[in-house]
Amino acid sequence: MDMIFFPFAEYWWFYLGFTAFVLLMLALDLGVFHREAHKVSFKEATVWTIIWISLALVFNGLFYYYTTAQFGAAEGTRLSLEFLTGYIVEKTLSIDNIFVFVMVFAYFSIPAKYQHRVLFYGIIGALVFRAIFIAAGSYLIQFQWIIYLFGGFLIFTGIKMMLVPEKDIDPEKNFLIRTFKRFVPVTKGFHGQKFFVRKGKVLHATPLFIALLFLELTDIIFAVDSVPAIFALTNEPMIVFTSNIFAILGLRAMYFMLAGAVDKFHFLKYGLSVVLIFVGLKMAFLNDWFGGKFPITYSLSFILGTIALSIVASLMFPKKLKEPIETDI
Repeated sequence: MDMIFFPFAEYWWFYLGFTAFVLLMLALDLGVFHREAHKVSFKEATVWTIIWISLALVFNGLFYYYTTAQFGAAEGTRLSLEFLTGYIVEKTLSIDNIFVFVMVFAYFSIPAKYQHRVLFYGIIGALVFRAIFIAAGSYLIQFQWIIYLFGGFLIFTGIKMMLVPEKDIDPEKNFLIRTFKRFVPVTKGFHGQKFFVRKGKVLHATPLFIALLFLELTDIIFAVDSVPAIFALTNEPMIVFTSNIFAILGLRAMYFMLAGAVDKFHFLKYGLSVVLIFVGLKMAFLNDWFGGKFPITYSLSFILGTIALSIVASLMFPKKLKEPIETDI
């Protein structure tokens, strides 16, 4: 196993500073730019998407200069490419979240002006759970059998994603949602952008909170795939943590930008499947075959090429709409 360049015991100050930066950005997002509930326009979402991606790239540039100064040009290049590859993988895998967002908001008929609030608190929950998964993964990855287990799991997930047809989402059938409703009554209608309201002496949840709860549950499921996927690309917890966080922070803006177009990228799921299978093979076999570390430049090229090909194929061969059934009268 390669050495860790950024052990937590020595770089705790960085994690603390980075977390403070994230909290500051979230405070500005909700407290300043989205203080009033409103429908997020395509233009606004595009601007925020560019801002989040630019922040990630600027961070990677600073990270490159720091690692080059500390460990030399070769290691600086490798580590910065690992961040970039991890960020691209996490960003692409998060498109699956967008499909879920679209279906959940449609299922609960969440007004467009309240969707940002649900996603904002959903992102906060996702950040907490990702941090927990990454901390656990950084410990477990020390054991060789865990590496093979994670690799096999990613290969299985990729094959399943490719072969198993997608199912419609029905939150009412979710065990935790049904259990929650047994203990907390839920209002039939919305009460502005509130998650809870008090009726008489009884506290009621609103459909807005049920949508938030379901999004949190689905993100935990997605994290089970995405965290091992990035550990297949790097064993640096700092890179795993920062690339994950940057990808998640830009998820809301990407949703509002792509929500109306996600169905057009119907081949993307196969591209994601191939990426998951590849990183699983890299984790379980390819690293060993290449002396312990599969070249990150090969990984980045393969992942970018696969994603680009699936997007181009989706645009060149649009999804056919189901024709209405003709009946004789």
